Amino acid sequence: MSIAILGISYHLPERVETNEDLQRENPDWRMDELYEKSGISARHIAADGETASDLGYQAARKLLDQARVAPDEIDYLIYCTQGPDYFLPSGACILQNRLGLGKHVAAFDFNLGCSGFVYGLQMAKSFITAGAAHNVLLITADTYGKLIHPRDRAVRTLFGDGAAATLIGSTEGVGQIGQFVLGTDGAGAKNLIVRSGGFRTPRSAETAVEVTDDAGCTRSQDNLFMDGPAIFAFAVTTVPRTLTALLQKSGLAADAVDWYVYHQANRYMLEHLARRSKIPPEKMLIDVDVVGNIVSASIPLAICRAVEAGKIQPGQRLVLVGFGVGYSWGACDIVWE
Repeated sequence: MSIAILGISYHLPERVETNEDLQRENPDWRMDELYEKSGISARHIAADGETASDLGYQAARKLLDQARVAPDEIDYLIYCTQGPDYFLPSGACILQNRLGLGKHVAAFDFNLGCSGFVYGLQMAKSFITAGAAHNVLLITADTYGKLIHPRDRAVRTLFGDGAAATLIGSTEGVGQIGQFVLGTDGAGAKNLIVRSGGFRTPRSAETAVEVTDDAGCTRSQDNLFMDGPAIFAFAVTTVPRTLTALLQKSGLAADAVDWYVYHQANRYMLEHLARRSKIPPEKMLIDVDVVGNIVSASIPLAICRAVEAGKIQPGQRLVLVGFGVGYSWGACDIVWE
């Protein structure tokens, strides 16, 4: 018996924000230069009142409608988001009810960003291997657009909103989820953070005070902050080591991998990481142009869109690598069913 990804669906908000829109709103931004580095020309942004769980519900509904597995055959619902509807209850509980899943389902949230999909796959495989589940529904959804100050070009040009739903189960086919390498370094927490809003620093008039930094980016403590150079330095040192460790653990040669599907941070970072690990450019999947960085949903979205485009074929081997906020990272190898 193999444990495999049985299907992926995604959902993007209707509203599209293009670089031309941002240029009109911010005449002083050099959008051509920003595009050259990011490779992002547009991103989808959730509407007011539209939450990550709304996007996740739509993605999951599409997946369940494909009828690969009946809803009453799903045993676990795992929901990864950093944009919860409420402090409590768990968004997974709300999604269980909205999706009409059985009351036998175990449902819970976990708060991870760009590594969340790989962590979710590891949990799903563990539950199935242990005999606790036959089928696991993993929903990854984020709405960073709600956290970003409109005058913070360091992040507004990069991040979009979106969701993906992934079904993991046992199969007799060729698909298989292989080995995992995971890691954490909380010393980097301060470099990608929303400082206020939790119980450590509740939102207040003081946290809402806006400050413009030396780079001309405006934000308050209520907004997302990213130290871009620090995140880049983390990625270019940690990700190549993680890839090497995964290939050794899996017993794979680098040229045996058909596709490298990394967290879709931005084009510049992905191209740099490919060079650092000597990955042929044609094997590094890059899909950020019209969706941007959608955090926990970026890897499954890239896979799904590549399957739709006929790039990823059954039987091909993929290496998935997520990395970012936390710091947190994870990698695994799969054979696509």
